[in-house]
Amino acid sequence: MGNFGSFTGTVMDIEDVPIGQHQESDCYKIYTVEQAPDQIVRFTVSPTTYFTDQAVVMPGDTVTGFYDADAPVILIYPPQYSALVMSKEVPGQFTTVAQFDEQLISSDGSLQLLLDDDTPVFLPNGQPFNGSLANRDLIVTYSRTTRSIPAQTTPSRIVVLCRQ
Repeated sequence: MGNFGSFTGTVMDIEDVPIGQHQESDCYKIYTVEQAPDQIVRFTVSPTTYFTDQAVVMPGDTVTGFYDADAPVILIYPPQYSALVMSKEVPGQFTTVAQFDEQLISSDGSLQLLLDDDTPVFLPNGQPFNGSLANRDLIVTYSRTTRSIPAQTTPSRIVVLCRQ
């Protein structure tokens, strides 16, 4: 992966995936997310979609959905993406999903991680991760950044997305 797109908006509707599109369609949901009246995205949420803080998302919640920007998508309106990560808005907390290089700078060059010994690093299943974070896809949760370019932050939590 490594090239992630995102879309932030208000959840307008959550519905089951129509029967027949997936073998276990009752395990899949479609989240309709609206940023403005003419800016709508539909996210397919699967059992493997990672929800930050294991948040339960309901209509009316503000969320950011992250998806593989290199994955093929069907040409429909509104666009529909497979959600890899869903992050429910929490005041004062930010989430980014990106690949980070050897200097722990995000692939878009906007964020650099400053780690300390207390930064918790986990796998999506909640188990500790002790390997190198360089050149990995990471879900980073943080609260404050510097005003430098790239912005620097000491994350409150990191989740490592291991390639399958």
